[in-house]
Amino acid sequence: MRFLLRCLPLLPALVAAQAPTTAAAPSRIARVLVTPALREVVAGDTLRLTAEARDANGVLVPGVQFRFSATGGRFEGNVDQSGLVTSGSTGILPVAVAAILPGERPVVERLEVRMVPGPATRIAIVPAPTRLAPGQRIRLTGEVYSRLDDRRADRVTWRSSNPAAVRVNEAGLVTAVAAGRATITAAAGAVTQTLAVQVLSSPVASLTVTPGISEGRTGDVIRFRAVAKDAAGREITGLTPTWSFTPGQGLLEADGTFVGYEAGEYTVTASFGNRTAEAAVTLTARDVRRPLSVVGRLPRTRFTTEEVWIHPNGEVAYLGSGSGGDVLYTIDIADPANPVVTDSIVANTRRVNDVMTTPDGKFLVFTREGAADRKNGVVFASLEDPRHPKPISEFTDGVTAGVHSSFIYKDPRYGQHVFLTNDGTGALHVLNIDDPARPRQVGLWKTENRPDVGRTLHDIDVQDGLLYGSWWNDGLVILDVGNGIKGGTPTNPVLVAQYKYDLNALYRQVEAAGGPGFIRGTHTAWRHRNYVFIADEVFPASGVQGARDAAAGRAYGRLQVVDVSDVTNPRSVAFYEPEFGGVHNVWVAGDSLYIGAYNGGFRVFDVSGELRGDLRAQGREIGHLNTADMNGFVKNSAMTWGVVVNKKDGLAYVNDMYNGLWIVRIEPKSGVVP
Repeated sequence: MRFLLRCLPLLPALVAAQAPTTAAAPSRIARVLVTPALREVVAGDTLRLTAEARDANGVLVPGVQFRFSATGGRFEGNVDQSGLVTSGSTGILPVAVAAILPGERPVVERLEVRMVPGPATRIAIVPAPTRLAPGQRIRLTGEVYSRLDDRRADRVTWRSSNPAAVRVNEAGLVTAVAAGRATITAAAGAVTQTLAVQVLSSPVASLTVTPGISEGRTGDVIRFRAVAKDAAGREITGLTPTWSFTPGQGLLEADGTFVGYEAGEYTVTASFGNRTAEAAVTLTARDVRRPLSVVGRLPRTRFTTEEVWIHPNGEVAYLGSGSGGDVLYTIDIADPANPVVTDSIVANTRRVNDVMTTPDGKFLVFTREGAADRKNGVVFASLEDPRHPKPISEFTDGVTAGVHSSFIYKDPRYGQHVFLTNDGTGALHVLNIDDPARPRQVGLWKTENRPDVGRTLHDIDVQDGLLYGSWWNDGLVILDVGNGIKGGTPTNPVLVAQYKYDLNALYRQVEAAGGPGFIRGTHTAWRHRNYVFIADEVFPASGVQGARDAAAGRAYGRLQVVDVSDVTNPRSVAFYEPEFGGVHNVWVAGDSLYIGAYNGGFRVFDVSGELRGDLRAQGREIGHLNTADMNGFVKNSAMTWGVVVNKKDGLAYVNDMYNGLWIVRIEPKSGVVP
């Protein structure tokens, strides 16, 4: 929502700025023609749009001024007033051009520019088996990518170098015909990828699946192994069977990893051609649901509520404001049932979007976006008395366009630093704050191969010397900033890995509901155990026509669980997507994941054990609270921003943009004595 409030340019403002103050006469312009007719540009490139005006007879109208503007898609591309489109990412850029004649009513033409992936540069073959049993069949998929790792929709063609051993049809279905070797080639245009395959001489004489009988709960991960043997009883290694299960809902991956979503009986089957074997699974309900109770409330109705943070002493909270708030509140939460504002800092910012304290609790930093003098950046305050913070310094050099998020990290070798986002360039800025009264920039890093218009660094998490950056169109980016895995330091961040995914395909339904140019991107990241939880911020380009208040629109978005057990090869293994609402900021404490789900309210999930598949379908939701309030900034509408869990009292401090602060307890199960 924070982006939604400032990211939808209003064409009427442009027209009004150009219109005369007196009543305008009808325009002679009947049509505005924009060229080229094929409005398509490769991501990372530019496209020049030109316009001409014609009257009702098709005659060119002289003296017309044209003003181009983007009406959406601002994080993916932009167009200047002259019509030069700069594409930073894939997607659709909605554009409006106003044709203006002095004394006449402006005429507006709307159009769309498709920003598409660059040429194919690589193909990934999935799965990639190297050994097949005689008679085995397996389906291959060719995933085509551009130089920027944008997914393409090319048709992939397949061929086998030795059809007598291995056949492959136009759909990528491979059949092991007879013993021998073959090379499977996937092609998309001039780009090819090969896979060497061997068909074994010994057929599978017997097959078993282990374990043969399994029990667990919904959401538990159970690993199966298919053991194939030849006629002599020797195990045949290196084979990849085809797996299936029945009945019910769940996930069964190519390596035999199974997770069931519903309680009941399942049969898991492995097959090599006509040779099959089964295993039995019994699952009970996960049964993690617990009641919630509201311990305390601090409504805020003058401005929207932004970030919340809790002082290490557990007795003081800091609450940002937006929509012109200019205020950071200090709240005494020693009695969580009666939170009291003790002080505030008024700053030239219009929104305090992010706030965090140093680990020792002696200082805090908060971000600025929307300063009247355009000097945004960050402000540092002393917490000698945590209930009465005092500003001591600010930093604006190079980040005057605005800082959306910041993260403080102290390294015993390199000192204390704050890592900043830059709204203008999408770069990461690193400040040394060993002396917070004199912050100084010591490092800078940004993703490559795209213009600034398509680069947005939205949020930052730093753990054990590794930075997890939510780089919007570029997905999750992991940097070494002192861990040592790649020799990085705070002054010299080094890329470790990147997980990028197809946002356009993932949120196709949002474009269908609200039109092109919608807001979507990797919004936040949180490292926990061997996982990184990443959440996307997604809003439609327009709400429901004719509706108002809570009915007018909604958030969307998915939380993905990215496995980083091999941090150089992150891969998505599980997800959560609410039935209504989006996902925004997250917090993890113990085996619980807390989520601000925007108009989906506050939610808490069980993330114990290994995570695979659809977390909501598995019954992992512990509790849900609708944070709407009839007396809120926006009446009877939830817009839950996030949550911080207080280590001192274990309570969840939930901040809602429209309704202030909620203090929530996760109660024990009914009938259970804590």
